[in-house]
Amino acid sequence: MEQLKRMAVFATVVDRGSMVAAAEVLGMTASAVSQQIRKLEESTQVSLLHRTTRKLTLTEAGATFYQSCAQVLALAQQAEQRLAELRDAPVGELRIAAPVGLPGKLLSAALAPLLGAHPGLSLRLFFHDEKIDLVEQRIDLAIRVGHQEDSSLVARYVVDWPMLLCVAPAYLARCGWITTPQQLLGLDWIGLNTERAQYLLLRGPSASEERLRLESRIACNNILATRQFTLAGMGVSLQPEPEIRELLARGELLNLLPEWRPEPIGLYIVTPRRDAQPAKVRYAIEALRQHLQAF
Repeated sequence: MEQLKRMAVFATVVDRGSMVAAAEVLGMTASAVSQQIRKLEESTQVSLLHRTTRKLTLTEAGATFYQSCAQVLALAQQAEQRLAELRDAPVGELRIAAPVGLPGKLLSAALAPLLGAHPGLSLRLFFHDEKIDLVEQRIDLAIRVGHQEDSSLVARYVVDWPMLLCVAPAYLARCGWITTPQQLLGLDWIGLNTERAQYLLLRGPSASEERLRLESRIACNNILATRQFTLAGMGVSLQPEPEIRELLARGELLNLLPEWRPEPIGLYIVTPRRDAQPAKVRYAIEALRQHLQAF
């Protein structure tokens, strides 16, 4: 690394025409610049400069060596400029992981304006319900739901989405309308996990609570699958209200026990680290935060 530094000093001396001028550019003293050139000549065992009281001229070896040093300096400057671009403007590939059930129009509304405003930015979306290794998969940020336990990651709380007990009209026509949480025990439960039993906490009028142990007739680890089984009239499931808003409006799903509310689900934006975030990540976090809170 010291040799690279000396090569950069040498190239600057040649470009500026003197050690004094190079010292001003480099923020060094003229004697320190002279020392770096002397060490470079000692290490290469070649004389690079002819020194007179009036000027510096390159030796034949110095002229050849300068071309390589100038290329190294130019590449270093390009790398520094590239880092500045990544820090200050959203460019490069943005890699985002999100739950499978997250509405595509939410992501489009949040990220399409960002992509439109910055032609140098590209997007790769990875939809997973299971938690993937953000570092190994080179994920810039992930949208995750529920409590975040991995202390090696940085989780930014964004918003709570309400959860609703949902049922299709066809199923309700068969089992009849229910008015109390205890009646859920007699219905077919579609659980969002592979465990057969699930505990459900409901909060109702006058701060009352009901905690139920429900046996899943259908259990799966994908929210879209639970939704499809619910739409097919196979039972009752928990669904995030923002994701099923249109289905509720069309009457394809009904909110069961509307006066009793399950615990909301927290949404988080997770990144591998907090500091030194490139601009593409900072811009994406802010865009997603605004749309997740407003959706």
